[in-house]
Amino acid sequence: MKKIHIALFILTISTQLMVGQNLRRANHLFETRAYLDAAELFLNETPKTQEIYEKLGDCYYFNTKMNKAAQWYKKLLQTYEGKVSPTYFYRYSQALKGIKNYKEADQWFQKYNKQQQLTSSENIQTIPFFEELNTSIKTQYNIQKLAVNSKGSDFGVSFYNNKIVFASTRTQGKLYNWNKQPYLDLFEATINDLGEASNVTALPNTINTKMHESNAVFTKDGKTMYFTRNNFLKGKKGKDGKKVTHLKIYKAELINDKWKNITELPFNSDQYSVEHPALSTNEKQLYFSSDMPGTIGSFDLFVVDINNGNFGTPKNLGATINTKQREQFPFISSNNTLYFASNGHFGLGGLDIFKSTITNQKFSKPSNLSDKINSSLDDFSFVINDELGIGYLSSNRTGGAGDDDIYRFTKKERYFVSGLVQNKNSLELLPGASVTLLSDTATLISDIVVGMNAFYSLEIEKNKTYKLKATQKLYLPYEVIFSTDSQGNINKNIQLLLELYTDVDKEIVDKDGKTQIEINAIYFDFNKWNITSSAAFELDNIVAIMKKYPDMVIEIGAHTDCRGTDDYNLKLSKKRAASVQTYLESKGISSTNVKSVGYGETQPLNHCITDDMCKEEEYSINRRCEFVIVN
Repeated sequence: MKKIHIALFILTISTQLMVGQNLRRANHLFETRAYLDAAELFLNETPKTQEIYEKLGDCYYFNTKMNKAAQWYKKLLQTYEGKVSPTYFYRYSQALKGIKNYKEADQWFQKYNKQQQLTSSENIQTIPFFEELNTSIKTQYNIQKLAVNSKGSDFGVSFYNNKIVFASTRTQGKLYNWNKQPYLDLFEATINDLGEASNVTALPNTINTKMHESNAVFTKDGKTMYFTRNNFLKGKKGKDGKKVTHLKIYKAELINDKWKNITELPFNSDQYSVEHPALSTNEKQLYFSSDMPGTIGSFDLFVVDINNGNFGTPKNLGATINTKQREQFPFISSNNTLYFASNGHFGLGGLDIFKSTITNQKFSKPSNLSDKINSSLDDFSFVINDELGIGYLSSNRTGGAGDDDIYRFTKKERYFVSGLVQNKNSLELLPGASVTLLSDTATLISDIVVGMNAFYSLEIEKNKTYKLKATQKLYLPYEVIFSTDSQGNINKNIQLLLELYTDVDKEIVDKDGKTQIEINAIYFDFNKWNITSSAAFELDNIVAIMKKYPDMVIEIGAHTDCRGTDDYNLKLSKKRAASVQTYLESKGISSTNVKSVGYGETQPLNHCITDDMCKEEEYSINRRCEFVIVN
């Protein structure tokens, strides 16, 4: 029995030692950023503490495995919500966005903002935010995966002469512990007029090493390259106090078609990372991302002056651009717009791409490129040739060939027909007019009601035939047919000149404050409402005018004098108006173009409003039938 107790004691001690060693090993792997290996060990830990839940979620979060990250963050917050750092509210929110659970993601993001005492976006909801954003974004894109994407990671395109250069794990070298993929190298590829890439070849070994290389940028003459590499030069690897090898920006010069003189930039450090170089349009400034001291968040964007090959002191771009989270992958376009990736500004999830206009070295408030470009996962490394309207972005969105993939995009050209709606004779603007765009088969495409400036603008396409129609109350409709081609005759400027009915037809007059079709008086027999032969003769004039203007809409208004009871006169006038409408319809006038109203004695034209106060001819003025144009 004593031997059994000793054996059980030894087994217990051995088990405890193994458990302790497993946890120490897991923590070591986590600290050295071998996240996927660490996750396997953390999964075996029981019971799971707050720290283990946090680290399990982080291991998957840092590898953009958002489904698993959300699973472990959920368990963390279900058990320890009152004890965790607000950072985990934020990460859980991002993980939920990554799996498109936006409603719950918004709730945790609001909790994060409350804990951080942030109010700028506290009540923003993701789906309504992007629905509203898209109403103001006119640019459309065609986005396609590059055919040369590999099964690993491909990202970080830069333009280089008539080629592109990008980072890829397509080599079969040593695996990087963070994500179990080979270390990144830089590759170049030729591109055709549409931006599709082919003929991928690696940059020489003077650039590519056994460590990571990525995100190169080139001067316009193609003779200088700045690129990101692990802290590794001349075969020597640098580390910080925790034995972490950070990233640095290096410079290389093209001499006799070979990259030489590789040097690190003077503001690099063994203690933090400097990455993702981007040149200003005049090449006198270098933008980059870093977690150097003085950052607002984990990574900020900085800029440094370049003066004859010498570098000034890096400057943080400030709180307009940088947040408490990550800002990375800057790019400056030829029209002086800063594009960058951020998960701190409000987005769809993960890194989103934003843009900010640079004016006098000041930056406008960043705007999200919306889901026209961004996805619920990481979207970054946006570059564009403004002149050609072709660019590239990197993303690990679903549907890719591997992990990170490169997508090329082209801006969809948009064409418009536009102009003013005016009175043809006076050139007076006509606010409130309706303008309708129809296809050549009369299918409605779009319409607009013009504002006070009477300006309209409707989108059109190449190689199409259209009908443009303008209408305004009391004006003749105006129609014009036009076509577009595949060359330059696409955008159209067409002035829509409408004429008043009263300016083109003598039978149409302004009378008694109304625009009416004027005919001789219509008479009905006493207490009757049937159409007499003389009335029919006059009504045929109405028929002729309405057939002349098939879009015209009129109101038949029948009126009586004041003699008789109110109720009797109202009923009689309604019957007479309806009788006139029936006659017009019998002559081929559509019921949609005519409506009848009986007004009884309620709208006299003179003072004869009681019995025995006027002569018969004065009463007869109020017994009338009016044909008022209403549209």
